[in-house]
Amino acid sequence: MKYVAMIYGNQAKWDSFPAEEWPEAIAKQEAFNRKYRETGELLGAYGLADAGSAQLIRRKDGAAVATDGPYLETKEYLASFYLLDCESLERAQEIAADIPFADVDPVELWPILHESAADM
Repeated sequence: MKYVAMIYGNQAKWDSFPAEEWPEAIAKQEAFNRKYRETGELLGAYGLADAGSAQLIRRKDGAAVATDGPYLETKEYLASFYLLDCESLERAQEIAADIPFADVDPVELWPILHESAADM
């Protein structure tokens, strides 16, 4: 079954992280990515831009209309997400708990109930 694991953050959180610690944090993340790509359980890992880069897209009169986002006024926003393919919920939970930032903040884990493959 496929799952999406999500990490939330905010600019204040990232700004408070000491600059000299970022290389080690990135190295831990890359090691996590490599470990689970090799098992075939990590289908993708995606880090998102800051919320100031987000846009809202609507359709008006058949055309796309973009405005600055994000939609919700919130202190935290989706910072990264991981697409997992695991044999069980328990295995997905183990992998989510192994995400490097899981010892700082919780990771949301959602089952994917429907998939429409892009290559179909």
